[in-house]
Amino acid sequence: MGIFSRFADIINSNISALLDKAEDPEKMVRLIIQEMEDTLVEVRSTSAKVLAEKKEIIRRIAKVQEQVQDWQDKAELALSKDREDLAKAALLEKQKASELASTLEQELVVVEEQIARLKEEVNLLQEKLADAKARQKTIIMRKQTASSRLEVKRQLDSSKIDNAMSRFEQYERRVEGLESQVEAYDLGNQKTLNDEFAALEAEDAVSAELEALKAKVKAAKAKKQTK
Repeated sequence: MGIFSRFADIINSNISALLDKAEDPEKMVRLIIQEMEDTLVEVRSTSAKVLAEKKEIIRRIAKVQEQVQDWQDKAELALSKDREDLAKAALLEKQKASELASTLEQELVVVEEQIARLKEEVNLLQEKLADAKARQKTIIMRKQTASSRLEVKRQLDSSKIDNAMSRFEQYERRVEGLESQVEAYDLGNQKTLNDEFAALEAEDAVSAELEALKAKVKAAKAKKQTK
């Protein structure tokens, strides 16, 4: 199983657990990044072990090759002394050493392939980790923005706006009633100078209260439309 297959299994398992608990996206992203960082440490540790294994194989190949040459020299020496039996024995040992060297060289090829794959996985995982960290900032920002908007929506729900509009209409009716009273008074009675100034002051107070209420309702509507 490749390192990314195992990584995917870990991530899927933990995400499923988080979803079951209804965890928020910010926590899930942090978990994924943590798993990626842990996997990167694991891959690097594995790479270090494989590199050490490669060095050991190279050392053993060099030693066996020395043995091959040594048995070759011994075989030549035995023949120079007319010891064909010893030369034959030396050549048999040389053959064994040569076969061992061939086996070690095949192992070296396998190890080098493993190192190449691990190097690719490390590079890919580093790229994915950098991308995940960059996207993490965006996800956190979007989550915070969405949470803020949701809170505003809750504060400015339709029922509150409707209540405000209802109060607005009540104040309008009250103002109309006051204006009607003033008009009726004017019809039946001649106002004194003091009465006229008092009426103006009352009208100004009501108008100020009405304008304040209009501004409040208008601001609430504008805020709702921008969300």
